[in-house]
Amino acid sequence: MAVEIRRTLLHIQDTFIEGGKVIDTPTKLVAALAVIRNPWFGRGYVEDLGPEIREHGPVLGKLLTTMLIDTVGETLEGCGKASNVGAGGEVEHAQALTHTLWFGNEFREAINAKSYLAFTNTRGAMGTAMMIPLMHKDDGGLRSHYQTIHLTIPDAPADDEIVVALGASVGGHPNHRIGNRYSDLKEMGRDVDNPAGV
Repeated sequence: MAVEIRRTLLHIQDTFIEGGKVIDTPTKLVAALAVIRNPWFGRGYVEDLGPEIREHGPVLGKLLTTMLIDTVGETLEGCGKASNVGAGGEVEHAQALTHTLWFGNEFREAINAKSYLAFTNTRGAMGTAMMIPLMHKDDGGLRSHYQTIHLTIPDAPADDEIVVALGASVGGHPNHRIGNRYSDLKEMGRDVDNPAGV
């Protein structure tokens, strides 16, 4: 079953002032989204989701990755992913399309990411909020890049649809000042390379 895409969307957010303070270098959040027909809709309980995962994952991964890179190029620092399945599907359907190397590796390899992709997967009606969490593409301990892209699509997902998204950031959180995981560990007297003490 070929991927049936109803619409793609590109969300761009530039921040110039945060907390009443001008940001020296404006930050940018970008989300690339595809509204697709749920390939498992109306089929009852499907035991093996693999065939559709392998067919849809690379197509969606490449499409959304291209949309992001065409927008931010090599300036991309943060990354994440999300999916939202309509009320006629299962959360497992949303997860199936994002929690697979067939999808995620298209993005990770294109941006040479070392960290995993932070994620959310939800089920809801049209207009359900999408939250795309982000973290630094190379270092998951940098809180400066813990950000969330928050958006809605008024007419998606329909009952038989899934919204699949990739997110990216240029710059960290505006006016970041909460430190990072490593400074916390150091202050707590823990080994930064072995925080669990094992």
